[in-house]
Amino acid sequence: QVQLVESGGGLVQPGGSLRLSCAASGFTFSSYTMKWYRQAPGKEREVVASISSGTRTAYADSVKGRFTISRDNTMSTLYLQMNSLKPEDTAVYYCNVVHYTGLYWGQGTQVTVSS
Repeated sequence: QVQLVESGGGLVQPGGSLRLSCAASGFTFSSYTMKWYRQAPGKEREVVASISSGTRTAYADSVKGRFTISRDNTMSTLYLQMNSLKPEDTAVYYCNVVHYTGLYWGQGTQVTVSS
């Protein structure tokens, strides 16, 4: 059974950094494109970054140059390094995989950027 478990969120001051993790299980992690999404209060969920099985990456314009997505296939773990955080980055962050059995989400981890 596909499972995704995010961790690493928290409260950080503007300009600070956080590293999110997403532990995956129940599927061949290395074979799938993985994505990070976020959802701020009152807003739709939006894609933040993606990484293919071949480690090709893509980013939303709003986070380019500040966020880095990566993966450790030996640990079946997805990461999102977030630097130079801004108040507008405040959201619940989710990892996502489109598996052949369906679309899967983790439970999310809250990131709050505030002074």
